[in-house]
Amino acid sequence: MTQPQTIPLALAEEMYEAAAERPNAAGSPQASFGAVFELYYERVFRYIRYRVTCEYTAEDLTSQVFERVMGRFASFRADKAPFEVWLFAIAKNAVNDYGRQQRRRRFFSLEAIKHAASAGKTPEAMALAGEAKDSLLQAMSVLNPKERSILALKFGAELKNGEIAKLAGMSESNVGVTLYRSMKKLRAELERKGCHE
Repeated sequence: MTQPQTIPLALAEEMYEAAAERPNAAGSPQASFGAVFELYYERVFRYIRYRVTCEYTAEDLTSQVFERVMGRFASFRADKAPFEVWLFAIAKNAVNDYGRQQRRRRFFSLEAIKHAASAGKTPEAMALAGEAKDSLLQAMSVLNPKERSILALKFGAELKNGEIAKLAGMSESNVGVTLYRSMKKLRAELERKGCHE
């Protein structure tokens, strides 16, 4: 797994505080918001992509998240929650809102094979990656919504267990147990279907 481009949490919070104190000439904190957008867009997108089936829907929902963040930019309070927890709570709520609107359909996914369509991939490699992704998507059906959400926060958003615990209202040890059991279920389902890691 590649490490996301991140900034220290304290710096993100300082950017938010600076944005509230020094709006630009038009009276809005766009410069600082732009930096936050640049740093967190990919992680928010990956989190949402774990939760929804369609890539285009994930892009739309990610845009909605940052619209909500922009609208609530001044309401962030570091004393209530760390910045990333606040940001991913907004993302989680956006996905949940979408899910309520789409009750008739399943709305989970897993972006298991990163950069499958990169220029260096052969058609055979792309076909195998597609098959692996399909197998993983089918295997995800054995997980309940809570387990899928925890996996999305861990592997899509790349949050730490403590941050996931705050978002999910669980203890950190319970998050770890849920992750372990979810991965065990996935592995067993993939093995049952004859898929290899």
